[in-house]
Amino acid sequence: MSVLSSPYFHDEAKAYEYLEGIVWANGVTCPHCGTVNGRVYDLSGVRSKASKKNPEGKVRHGLKKCGECRKQFTVKVGTVFEHARIPLHKMLQAVHLMVSSKKGISAHQLHRVLEIQYKSAWFLAHRIREAMRSGDLAQPFGSNGGAVEVDETYIGFKRDVPTRRGTAHKHGVVALVDRESGQSKWFKIDGARADDIHPIVLNNISREARLMTDEAKMYRKIGREFREHGTTTHARMEYVNPLDRTIHTNTVEGAFSIFKRGMRGVYQHCQEHHLHRYLAEYEFRYNNREANGIDDRMRSVAAVKGIVGKRLTYARPDEIA
Repeated sequence: MSVLSSPYFHDEAKAYEYLEGIVWANGVTCPHCGTVNGRVYDLSGVRSKASKKNPEGKVRHGLKKCGECRKQFTVKVGTVFEHARIPLHKMLQAVHLMVSSKKGISAHQLHRVLEIQYKSAWFLAHRIREAMRSGDLAQPFGSNGGAVEVDETYIGFKRDVPTRRGTAHKHGVVALVDRESGQSKWFKIDGARADDIHPIVLNNISREARLMTDEAKMYRKIGREFREHGTTTHARMEYVNPLDRTIHTNTVEGAFSIFKRGMRGVYQHCQEHHLHRYLAEYEFRYNNREANGIDDRMRSVAAVKGIVGKRLTYARPDEIA
């Protein structure tokens, strides 16, 4: 049986029950007054206003009323799904499709599979990416003295910047990978300058770590801040240090290869002000991959947990700075 045969992917009431079980795992929380496990009443049978499409109104699934502040709410209030007009069971399908597609799934593909408008699919995908976005690190990478790889890559083209030799016309990305935990952290950068990369490295990696980089000059000075700084010289086709096989950046470069194949083959282009959300998507899937013991179902639950406390409002293209 396909995983997409699960009831919450097809039945709206089941979808609300599924989402409530994840978001309210520790008890029903009123998003208006913050009361946990207070007096809450189920409002069953309530319908929306009548319309041409639904003369009798649509059933408002999952509607509840707080006995403390007397306000109505559903589990979607206070999440990235708030005010979404797409049925919840379709949004849950979109979550599963995005987290289970190793290189991503385009908004056009979501639009065809879910049978919704393209602009709705595009905005829904960005809402899900916002849910995937993680907060700050609980502790710096390499806190146990392990190896942390750092590397930068470039992709796409900046708007209104002439193409020339080098990377000034491309979007910059720097990633950190902690070998011991298998976790990564991805950042958008303006350029491959020490002033852009040094703060990221210093703020996210423990001084007890073994720093692993390529031969780029900008890492030489900062490498002295850490217990060890191992480098490989890619210009000489050296990708593993022959004297110490643990010195390499192959792990982070492997993560970049998936990112680049997805951005070029699936999404094809990305504007600079949206790049951080795509990075959040690839970071999430990398950190919650099979190698870390997380399968598609568990990854989907992790993404759904991330919807709480986040809102993403739609802005028209001509309103974007």
